Amino acid sequence: QVQLVESGGGLVQPGGSLRLSCAASGTIFGINDMGWYRQAPGKQRDLVAAIESDGTTRYVESVKGRFTISRDYAKNTVYLQMNSLKPEDTAVYYCYADIAPTIAPRSYDYWGQGTQVTVSS
Repeated sequence: QVQLVESGGGLVQPGGSLRLSCAASGTIFGINDMGWYRQAPGKQRDLVAAIESDGTTRYVESVKGRFTISRDYAKNTVYLQMNSLKPEDTAVYYCYADIAPTIAPRSYDYWGQGTQVTVSS
């Protein structure tokens, strides 16, 4: 079994910062890409940022220059540093990971439980 456990959400004022963490544990042979999605009330879940196994990153345009995704390969953990937060960043943030649980050449998407980020004065 594979689990993704998130932490770091909360309430922050506009212009503030938060750091999200997501640790993968369980039966893991290898991890391909990891990343973060977010879902605001009444909206679909959209990709925020992702990081490949070779360190290549990509971001949605609205967070470029404000958010930074990083990864600790030894700890199977992905981070999202969020700076200059805006009210429109308010959402539930979900981490995901594309994980191969065994040596077999097949991987699966796993999801965290979600963590609430609220940006409000």
